[in-house]
Amino acid sequence: MIRIKETLVTAFALFSLFFGAGNLILPPQLGFKAGELWWLVALGFAISAVLIPILGILGHAKLQGTMFDFASKVSSSFSLIFCFIIYGVSISLPSPRTASVTHEMGIAPLLHNSAFSTSIVYFILVFIFVMNRTKILDIIGKYLTPAIILILLSIMGITLFSFELDFGTNTFINPVTEGVLEGYQTFDAIGAIVVGGVIITSINLSHQEASYERKKALIGRAGWLAGFGLIMIYAGLIFTGAVMHGQFDAEVTRTSLITGISKITLGSNANLFLGILVSLACFTTAVGIVAGTADFVKSRLPKSKNAYLVTALISSLLGVLMGQFNVGYIIAVALPILMFVYPVTIVLILLNVIPEKFGSPKVFKAVVFTTIIFSIPDFLGSIGLSGDIESFTRWIPLSKLSMGWVLPALAVFIFTNISNRGSSKTEGF
Repeated sequence: MIRIKETLVTAFALFSLFFGAGNLILPPQLGFKAGELWWLVALGFAISAVLIPILGILGHAKLQGTMFDFASKVSSSFSLIFCFIIYGVSISLPSPRTASVTHEMGIAPLLHNSAFSTSIVYFILVFIFVMNRTKILDIIGKYLTPAIILILLSIMGITLFSFELDFGTNTFINPVTEGVLEGYQTFDAIGAIVVGGVIITSINLSHQEASYERKKALIGRAGWLAGFGLIMIYAGLIFTGAVMHGQFDAEVTRTSLITGISKITLGSNANLFLGILVSLACFTTAVGIVAGTADFVKSRLPKSKNAYLVTALISSLLGVLMGQFNVGYIIAVALPILMFVYPVTIVLILLNVIPEKFGSPKVFKAVVFTTIIFSIPDFLGSIGLSGDIESFTRWIPLSKLSMGWVLPALAVFIFTNISNRGSSKTEGF
């Protein structure tokens, strides 16, 4: 029997591990630019920043292993390469970005110190939490997440009851697609297979006698509950940005917008509250990423006594180095990488949650290979080389929306499954 308290603590921990830097600064600007069509951009954002990540958690609930298991049906070599890329990206970009956002929005306005000093203190604390990993679920789920949610609800509630529902004009050509692509920048699909492993390990440590089915049910229920919370928060932040279109200049940056919204809604204490909110939201995500990376290396080097410690230390040092750069720079650097890595991650998540009969190793290989091939044009376009391949990409459906991989991957998935069924019938005959 799963207790409600266990489900809530795990759901709060999942919410907090997902809700980091990008999750806070991206939604308001989407609403600001989408105006009266804020709900469409919210729908797109929910697909890539909520639905896919929660499916990733359900995939972990099904596999109850490590990220290595997500891609093992393609091949063990591919899975190993994929894991190293994902963990390398995670500790190089989203984890340091949490320190950068914390400095720009939470620490610098109050203390006026350097980004380097913030990064040092920040990742020392991350390292301490990661080294006390058995307490991660309880600390994050019981204390940090409720504080984050309370401050967010205050901002959104004041906006809802204090401002007229007057929305600006939509500036996006395709709001849904813009929402989906901006959802890439949250890194949450990648985060799902990284922090999902942290949840599995933490549950295994605290529920050693629990059966596979009990742990699967606990993770599944907590995942959907966390997903519901994320959708509500994202929709509220997007709505808030849309309502406040007249309060800011059209070229306002992401961080300036959320800072301005906080000052308008929370008044003279805005900097203090925003500092607490940003620091908590970013910190929990960084802890999840570093712990997940250390868990993976430890699983690959089971005979090493110091694999977890050394990986956590290296990840924290890398965070200090990269965390000195500003948020805009880190987002710009991340985009080309995400355009290539994110589609493969999404496909692996989807293949792992579908019934086994539709996800054979042959299907995994064919769909993943197709996704990689058709993600290359989107990657080249993100670094300014789209003109060199335009004669080719114009024949690919959805390529103008930077989602040229979707229909080819779907077509290969269907064709390979039909082919598998045909082969099975022939063998039976």
